[in-house]
This record gives sequence, structure tokens and C-alpha cells, in this order.
Amino acid sequence: MIDTPALFIGLMSGTSLDGLDGVLVDFASPASPGPSLRVLAHAHRPLPPALRAEMLALNRSGADELHRAALAANVLSELEAALVQSLLEAAGVPAGAVRAIGAHGQTLRHQPGLHDGRGYTLQLHNGALLAELAGIDVVCDFRSRDVAAGGQGAPLVCAFHQALFARPDTDIAVLNLGGQSNLTLLRADGGLLGFDCGPANALLDGWCERHTGQAFDASGAWAAGGRADAALLQSLLNEPFFARRPPKSTGRDDFNLAWLDARLAALPAAPAARDVQATLSAFVAATVADALRREAPATRELLAAGGGAHNADLLQRLRVLLPGVAVLTTAERGLAVDQVEATAFAWLAWAHLARRPGNRVEVTGARGPRVLGALYPA
Repeated sequence: MIDTPALFIGLMSGTSLDGLDGVLVDFASPASPGPSLRVLAHAHRPLPPALRAEMLALNRSGADELHRAALAANVLSELEAALVQSLLEAAGVPAGAVRAIGAHGQTLRHQPGLHDGRGYTLQLHNGALLAELAGIDVVCDFRSRDVAAGGQGAPLVCAFHQALFARPDTDIAVLNLGGQSNLTLLRADGGLLGFDCGPANALLDGWCERHTGQAFDASGAWAAGGRADAALLQSLLNEPFFARRPPKSTGRDDFNLAWLDARLAALPAAPAARDVQATLSAFVAATVADALRREAPATRELLAAGGGAHNADLLQRLRVLLPGVAVLTTAERGLAVDQVEATAFAWLAWAHLARRPGNRVEVTGARGPRVLGALYPA
């Protein structure tokens, strides 16, 4: 049995809605976790179809939302508790040895700065129930504190990326390809910038599922066999979000299949479904490449993570668009692509307990550093 005060669990369910990832992490040094971390166990569970459908429905206004959201949060937290138990069993670690669980929850609405000037971000979760079921302290609701301080509430993984991947000899970018894509730019001089680039798997998976019945385009093979439509690609790239400078964040509120359908309807003739998938892959690659060239032209290494890092077609498009950049995955730098975000939220739980800020103001635009999250003691 491992006896250490630096064990944390991280749980992540992203906007792609492909499932729940969990990690049990030994940060080795509780005073300065990051460079020497070890992932002791990793587990993935797909969301039950009924829960996934309800999450998608709750992204939009509908009948009896509060009741339905509360029940969905219970189901998600029960799924999380089962995943926590499987992590503990796999590593042979008792619940009492884990300092805390960092649980992201499921983003339903993300609208910072809108409506009343403050806006909000809403991650569906029942932290109290997870603490009750798991018997471990839970830290959750990480994004709200940054939004309350005038920030975007995203991305929140940048400080973790810096702790783990930064090097003093080269400019590095870390690319998360989840439901949305976001970049962390790590300069050799210690400078840091991060922001959302635009949609990624949320559109790629949604279009693939609609037309093939498959939850995602495995390795991007369906897209690779299509031809990108130039008119559609330009229409997608004309969205004002892409011309905005950081800090900026986005989500399903902005980019969804209805948004794509509207742009398809404006074309003289709609491309074939497979060509639309190819166009979406080209679109994701273009938004990332454009952002990287604009904000960090000295970058020499791009480390991809998230579900989209398994998409060989997408990574190849990035290599073509970024000929001077080595496009790798985080696995080639020590952390599996499916473990990065969950590990980041374990790290944010550590930061909360250590009373250290989890946000970076140069990333989110918040008025200052803030301790993120709400604590539910076991």
C-alpha cells in the first residue's frame, strides 16, 4: 500500500461528451506537485446513452430544466463514485489515503461576461453526493470563481501544463483536443498564454454520429477519405470568434450542429456528408494553426492531448499547416493523451487545498489570482 500525503484523484467529463476519465495521481512532492507526478491508475467510462442525451438536451432551454438537471447531476456523481472505487481498487489504495478528488463536472452553459455583464458558467455536478459516496473530500466548481473575478473561467489547465511541460530551451504549445480545442503557449522565458481556439470533437463527433451512427470518426479515417469544401471552410472561418484576441473561451453555446447547419444552408449546394467531415477536420486544424502562428510564431513543438490526439487525420493536417513545428503528443513527453485533463483537475484540487491560485490572469483575464473551487468534506 502506498502511504503518501500527495495522492489525488482527478475526474473529467468534457464537452465532447465521450465519457468520464479518472486518474489516481501521486504528485510525489505535496509542496510542489507536477514534474515528478506518477499516474497510479487510469479509468474511462462512457456516459450511459440516456445521461448523454440528457446532457445534450440540457445545453438548450427546455421544460423543467432545474428538476432534470438535478437528477442528471445525481446520476453523473454516482457514475463518478463508481469510477473512483475502480481507481482505488486498481492501485490497491484505501480511500483514506487520498487527499481529495478534483471533479470538473459536465459543462452545460458557458457564458462569461454576458447578459448582466458578469455572465456565468455552469458545470453540472453534485459534489456533496460524490463526497458522501466516495468518502473522500471533493473539490469542484472550479470555473465560477474566475468568472466572478471577471475572467473567462477557461482554460484552467494552463498552470498545470506549465508545471509539467515547460522547458527553458524552447517555446512549446500544448493543444487540448476535446469538445473544444484550446492552446497553452509556454515560452522559453517563462511567459504563459492560453485560450480556446474553437470547436473540435463536439462538431467532428456530432456530424459523424449523425451520418454514420458511429460515436466518433476513428483515427479520422472517414474525414481522410473526403475532400474539404473550400466555400464551407471559408464560411466557418468567417465566424467573428476567430478574429478575437485572447483572453477568450467558447463552448457548445457558440459552436454546435445547429450552427453548422445554418452555414450549410447558406451554400448554393451542400457538400456530401463525408466532405463535410473532411471540411470540419480542416477547419479545426486551421483554427489551431492560425492561432499558433498569430500568438506564438516562435513555437517549435506542439504537444497534442485529449481524444482528438487519436485523430491521425487531424494531426497530419496540423503538420502540413505548421511545417516548422514538431507535432507530437503528450504521451511522447510522459503523460498519456487521455490522462492530461483529469490529471490537471487533480492538480487544481491540490492547489485549492494548498490555498494557491489555480487561474492565470494572463490566460483568463480575471482581475487577479484566485483560489478556485468549492470544497465538500467527506
